[in-house]
Amino acid sequence: MPDERRKGATGGDGSKSRQAGEERVSDTPDLFLARVLALGHYLLSERMGRYQARTFILTWLSYASYYLTRKPFAVVKTTLSERLGFSVGVLALIDTVYLTAYAAGQFLNGYLGDRLGPRRLLGIGMLGTAACAYLFGANSTALVLTVLWAANGLFQSSGWPGNVKAMTPWFGLTQRGTVMGVWGTCYQVGGIASTALAGFILVRWGWRTAFFTPATWVAILGAIILLFLVEHPRKVGLESPQENEENATKEVAGGASGGAAVGADGEKAGRPVPQERMPFLEALGLPGILNLGGAYFCLKLIRYTLLFWLPTYLEQALGYPKDTSAYLSTAFEAGGVIGAITIGYLSDRYVAGRRVLFAAPLVFCIGLAMGLYILVGRIGMLPNALAMGLVGFCLFGPDSLLSGAAAQDLGGQRGSGSAAGIINGMGSIGAILQGSMTAYVESHWGWQSLFFVLMGLAFLATGVLAPLVRREFVSLKAERSQG
Repeated sequence: MPDERRKGATGGDGSKSRQAGEERVSDTPDLFLARVLALGHYLLSERMGRYQARTFILTWLSYASYYLTRKPFAVVKTTLSERLGFSVGVLALIDTVYLTAYAAGQFLNGYLGDRLGPRRLLGIGMLGTAACAYLFGANSTALVLTVLWAANGLFQSSGWPGNVKAMTPWFGLTQRGTVMGVWGTCYQVGGIASTALAGFILVRWGWRTAFFTPATWVAILGAIILLFLVEHPRKVGLESPQENEENATKEVAGGASGGAAVGADGEKAGRPVPQERMPFLEALGLPGILNLGGAYFCLKLIRYTLLFWLPTYLEQALGYPKDTSAYLSTAFEAGGVIGAITIGYLSDRYVAGRRVLFAAPLVFCIGLAMGLYILVGRIGMLPNALAMGLVGFCLFGPDSLLSGAAAQDLGGQRGSGSAAGIINGMGSIGAILQGSMTAYVESHWGWQSLFFVLMGLAFLATGVLAPLVRREFVSLKAERSQG
């Protein structure tokens, strides 16, 4: 990678501090720690850094909290069957209408995020999902609960495109993999916390309280987002790091050609006037977006199958108690926390802008890790947790890259919300199918066969990404021959 790209500006008030934060640290075992400490110093000492930290914290809490009004239903399914007499078919129907609404909402809210702005999209979305969760806990009729959970799916779908859009202008290309890798832990931590909290409340105060309590927190945070989220550095008199990086690249190109660099909007590089809106059809035609969406279809089908049914599998097939099944199932997301951070950092260091080169091999490894889980999952709790943690490590790394950093790279400031919405929307179609797929496979061939199907999906996703990997290698070869 050219040096100019590795020196992307961070957009602060003091150039020396910016250089310290971006300085390439020598290869030592303490490399990651050194970069984290440098980033921490920058975030505390620079005005831009403080706004970046504020945006990071608010959006991280926002998306993690979305899970608090999403996951309780997966935890209370057995209780709803016992208390309200709901069949497996009714529970699967509620899942399906939720996921259908969620998938449709991804495309819609990706579009709205680029037009309304992330602050309003997230604030309205969080208040809406809080209201749906509270009303769900207050009702007992299957039809009413189905309608409420469908509405919850629409509000929930505002979370990912809205938060990705909010993060995009605050961090540049050379920071994005690391930042989004760490930020991407929001949906692993959110999933772990929401599952554990719902299980804890369920066995002590009942299933209704498992919806009431998190709904209150999500509503409070939604109001905070509406009041305090800053959508773009320009709103507080700062320049976007991504604009600075683009300007630096244009200036180098302009200097090489003997003239001022001119952007796509006709403005000189020194005075960028970025267009904030990308038409949906233009976003849909971005090169590689359908491959990313197709691979994410497979990944999200795997992820949601495990998120929605792993506690049930552990309880029904392996005989663990309800609360133990809920706690043990969090090993999947715990492994994902480590994977998202590690892979995000490595993608920044070695393949920034070419993240598929890291994502594709890890997607292949999901299949291998699933095979290991098939072999050792029944031996005991520790082997089960370790093997499922490995599945999470291999899955959440590329999951975070494809739906987060890669979407931001592809869409840029104009279309990051739309790109994230398209990729995540295609993935959500896979999530819709998890209920019917799980029910069919389990009823015909048993629970164990389900994990062979998930293994096959991982290998299929690898094949979908293969053309992008080949294109990146051809591009790298061309760059090296020119250099």
